[in-house]
Amino acid sequence: MNQHLDERTRIREAMDRLLAEKATASNGSFTVAALAAEAGVHRMALYKRHSDLKNEFEARVRTETKQMPEPERRLREKVTQLEKTITNQNDELKHLRELVTRLTLAQAVLTQRTGSTTRPTAVPNPTGDNVVPFRPPST
Repeated sequence: MNQHLDERTRIREAMDRLLAEKATASNGSFTVAALAAEAGVHRMALYKRHSDLKNEFEARVRTETKQMPEPERRLREKVTQLEKTITNQNDELKHLRELVTRLTLAQAVLTQRTGSTTRPTAVPNPTGDNVVPFRPPST
């Protein structure tokens, strides 16, 4: 229990040093990894045993430095990138659907111009695979 309190004290002191930009044992960035290094504890200790202090640190980074914590910033960038990808894919899908419609209409016009009302018939395939060649329509 005493070790647990000692860890919490070191984490709070490290938090204060980082936010005052007076880091001694880390690179001084506003990340959980830097906080763990500054406090001399394993990073997973912040995630598992001291998650309240981790959350407090991230909240203080947000309010005191007017900055976004690094993981949140990376996630927001990824979300923006994915939203652009979705928009591009939706535009491409719309274009392809329009193309299918135009090609279907063109095929209907070409079929009507040839005057053929019969559909091409399948030719038996001696190889036995699932490819079925079509004979051209008889005119």
